[in-house]
Amino acid sequence: MRATQRAAWAHHAALLALCAAYLQGGLVKALDFSGAVAEMAHFGLQPAAPFAAAAIVLELGASALVIGGRWRWLGALALAAFTAAATLTANRYWAAVGQERFQLMNAFYEHIGLVGGFCLVAWQDLNDRRHA
Repeated sequence: MRATQRAAWAHHAALLALCAAYLQGGLVKALDFSGAVAEMAHFGLQPAAPFAAAAIVLELGASALVIGGRWRWLGALALAAFTAAATLTANRYWAAVGQERFQLMNAFYEHIGLVGGFCLVAWQDLNDRRHA
């Protein structure tokens, strides 16, 4: 395998890894829609069923765009925005205490890292298109 093939394989593997949680989350929500609706209701998103359906479409569709490449920048920005909104909704560590605060803070900053990763993917994709 040539270096360019290895680099392309590694690039695609990294994109798949970046999207793995969203692929898994979208599939789990789709296979257990009532659970997805309950999750949305738990976080105060009403009406919960349309929010659950939108999350499924966004997680799976935007991941496909990132992995597929044609509209990678759009999928990456969609997942960045989704992750930022979900993080601010679900990981409000500043309102928690003790062990819960510690766990929420870790999750918050891990998700902020994903937002940064998706923004980097979008920037790189747009930059590559501009120079192609």
